[in-house]
Amino acid sequence: MKLSFKKGLSFGLTSAVITTLGLITGLDSSTGSRLVIISGILTIAVADAFSDALGMHISVESENHHSPREIWEATLATFSSKLIFALSFLIPFLLFDVQSAFWISVAWGLMVLVYVSYRLAQSQKLKTGHVIREHLVIAVVVLVLGHYSGHLIAYYIN
Repeated sequence: MKLSFKKGLSFGLTSAVITTLGLITGLDSSTGSRLVIISGILTIAVADAFSDALGMHISVESENHHSPREIWEATLATFSSKLIFALSFLIPFLLFDVQSAFWISVAWGLMVLVYVSYRLAQSQKLKTGHVIREHLVIAVVVLVLGHYSGHLIAYYIN
């Protein structure tokens, strides 16, 4: 796999998981509303996919040693992976009650993160357990912060 594509794909997948899970956790704890969570997922999927893709584009471009094709490959890989994986979190909320969908989303996101972390560790010949644990700890911190942020928002708005 080309480095530019791999860079965009791994960034997009990771960002989709962390950002969308943080959003879902915060919205669930503040409102518990299926409509609000679905609206949030749709918004973050589109807006953040464009934002992350532009960020990747500028980041790769600023390295000043990539061809225009490599820059656009990283940009498009970031956009498409972020969009598709963020949208994948809609499925549980369309099929299940909010609480079940929440836990299915957490499980799905953590599985994707474990897979990306495993592949990264293997490609760089690192200890897979260490890399996976490190990334899962960060994800759990985001979940906890999202949860308590949602409670604080609900407290101060209501």
